[in-house]
Amino acid sequence: MHPKIKQLLQVTLSLGIALWIFWFLYRDIEFDSLQTQLASSNWAWIGISLAVAWAGYWLRGWRWALLFRQEEEQLPVTSNRAYHAVMVGYLVNLLIPRAGEVARCTVLTRNNGIPIGQAIGTVLVERSVDLLFLSGTIFIAFLLENELFLSLAGQLVNLSSLTSSLLDKLPLLLGGTAVFLLFMYLLRMKYRNHGFVNKMQLFFRQLLSGVLAIGNLKNPLGFWLSSVAIWIIYFLTMYTVSQGIGSAANLSGSQVLLVMVMGTIGMIAPVQGGIGTFHALVAYILVVFGVPESDGKIFAAIIHGTQMLLVIGVGLISWILMLKTPAWKKPLSS
Repeated sequence: MHPKIKQLLQVTLSLGIALWIFWFLYRDIEFDSLQTQLASSNWAWIGISLAVAWAGYWLRGWRWALLFRQEEEQLPVTSNRAYHAVMVGYLVNLLIPRAGEVARCTVLTRNNGIPIGQAIGTVLVERSVDLLFLSGTIFIAFLLENELFLSLAGQLVNLSSLTSSLLDKLPLLLGGTAVFLLFMYLLRMKYRNHGFVNKMQLFFRQLLSGVLAIGNLKNPLGFWLSSVAIWIIYFLTMYTVSQGIGSAANLSGSQVLLVMVMGTIGMIAPVQGGIGTFHALVAYILVVFGVPESDGKIFAAIIHGTQMLLVIGVGLISWILMLKTPAWKKPLSS
C-alpha cells in the first residue's frame, strides 16, 4: 500500500473514532441546552482562560528555545521562532495525531538550520519532562482526593490483573528485546559502510545530542521553573473556565486539579485534538463530583471548543509567519 494512502486511512480512521465518541457522548444533548449554557456563562472568565492558555503556549516556546542554548554553543533559535514552531505543531496535531511534533521540528530545520534529529531529541526531552510533571500532578491529586482517586482507579483499571499479566509476559518481553538488539547489531556490522546506514547513524547522533541537551543548558533554572509554570498554567486554564460556568463554579481547587488530570489524559489519546476522549473523561469526572451530566458535557465542550479555536487562530498566524520567513541557508565557507 502506498504510504500516503496508508497515512490517509490512518487519519480517517482516527478522525472517525473521535467523531463517533463525540456523537455518542452528545447525542442526547439538546441544542437549546447548549445555547442556554453558552448564554449564561461568564465569558470574561473564559476570555481570561484563553489569555492564560496563550501565555502557556508562549512559555512552551521559550522553554524549547532554552534546549538549543547549551554551554558549548549558541544555536540561532529565538523564543519567538520556537513559539511559532510550537503553534504550527499544535495546528498540525488537529489534523494528524502526533504529527505536530515532527512538524514543529521541521519548521526549525527550515528556518534555523537545526538538524532534524537534534530537534526531535529536544522534543523527547520535553515529553519526558512533561511526563514527569504529569506523574507529579497525578500524585498531588491523589494526596488531595485519595479516596475518590482510588475508587476511580479501581473502576478503570484492575491493578492486580495488570500486574499479573506483566509478570507472566516479562520473560517474553526480555527475550524479544534481546533478539531485536542482536539483530540490529548484526545488521549494522554488515552494512556499516552503506550510505543509508551512515545517514541513520548521523541522525541518531543528532538525536542523542538533543536528548543530552538538558545536561548542558546555559539556563537550567529557567528551564525547570518554566516547566513548573506550564503546569500551573494548565491548572489555571481549567480553573478560570470553571469559574465562568455556573454548574462548575463551586468545584474546589483539588477537584479542578483532578478534572485537569482527566482532561490531560484525554488529550494524550491518539485522536485529532483529543476530540471525544477529552470530552468523555472530563464529563465523567464532573458527574462524579455531582455536576449534572448534561452540564458536565457542555462544560467539556466549551473548554475544548474555545481552546481549539484559540489553537486554530494563533496557529494559522504562526504558520503564515513561518512561511514568510526565508529558509535558512548554510553560510558559505570562506
